[in-house]
Amino acid sequence: MYKRIATSRSWLFDVRRSFHQEPELSEAEFKTQEKIMTLLNEMNINNYPSAATGVCGVLLKEESSKTIGLRADIDALPIQEVLDLPFKSRIDNVMHACGHDAHTTILLGVAKFFSENTALQPCNLKFFFQPAEETIGGAMRMVSEGVMKSPDVDCVLGLHVMPYLPVGAVELREGKLNAASDLFEVKIIGKAAHGAYPTKGIDAIVVAASIINDIQTLISRYVSPLDQAVITIGRIHGGAKDNIICDEVVFSGGMRTTDEATRQLLKEKLQSLVMSVCSWSGAKAEIRFEEGYKALINDIGVTRHLKKVFQNELGEANVYEKELPSLGVEDFSYFLDVAKGAFYHLGCGLKDRLDGALHTHDFYLDEEALVLGTYLQVKAIIACASDL
Repeated sequence: MYKRIATSRSWLFDVRRSFHQEPELSEAEFKTQEKIMTLLNEMNINNYPSAATGVCGVLLKEESSKTIGLRADIDALPIQEVLDLPFKSRIDNVMHACGHDAHTTILLGVAKFFSENTALQPCNLKFFFQPAEETIGGAMRMVSEGVMKSPDVDCVLGLHVMPYLPVGAVELREGKLNAASDLFEVKIIGKAAHGAYPTKGIDAIVVAASIINDIQTLISRYVSPLDQAVITIGRIHGGAKDNIICDEVVFSGGMRTTDEATRQLLKEKLQSLVMSVCSWSGAKAEIRFEEGYKALINDIGVTRHLKKVFQNELGEANVYEKELPSLGVEDFSYFLDVAKGAFYHLGCGLKDRLDGALHTHDFYLDEEALVLGTYLQVKAIIACASDL
């Protein structure tokens, strides 16, 4: 089967390079969407737009009542590419620096394989080409539009290329893999006064400083040391003049958690802390939360099944267990809200250069990962279908 997929190597490389040369930012993936739909049409795979600039492809299997979904994100980043590649980005300050061009190509490779080898297709397949993963998120919108229905998806799979792993290696984790994210903004309202007469005012800077210092104790005293959570204050603004007691401070930050109960607890404790400090200081406060992505939690059974498949294909030494969850976010989590499934990391690094990083202007991947990624997804589909 690998040899059969490898015959599409040139096709995979050409498709990926086409996406790489014409990257598009979140919510503007119009040409990308058009390319994907054109390729699916050439494969005679039914498809339709979703979440404005995304695509859902559907390849039905006659008399099958089971369905597996696969997802790839398709948006690029506002980064200027510096590597002088023959297929370098043609768009100023836009680059596929997170490997979404590779994810899209791998998913198209899987679609191509099963469209050409229908006898090997084990069940209904759905292909989710998701926009806006880097910004507002496209997964939740695709799910809300019904891509997981008609036919209902029983299992969903996804992957992300990782440059710190060489081609030929994968990384998995049972359960928690990525954190949930939330933003918050706090406005402290004090009372202005001359700096020489502080008792006549309420110093919003002092109040804000007290809250910010105490925020760090929320992690150390309300979150188990065996759990993962972080709160970061990224911005603070306030004050009009050096000799005036500040009457308003606004600070904002982000919160990352890997457990929904911890997520809600920290929100409650943060709000309680802000109001408590303001109560004794005489200040007033406004606090606003902006909910981000949910935590990505892999199904343990599906993950173990994938692990066996990958160990058989790659050897045990090339299948890594991720020790701890990442506090980075990934909105594949919204697909996992609807069906069991798993998300894993695919090695794309050059063996002599494993210090590369995502979201950098010199991000580079070994294109052999496209062939292996397609093969592993095909094998994963066949294996998972047997357990549905």
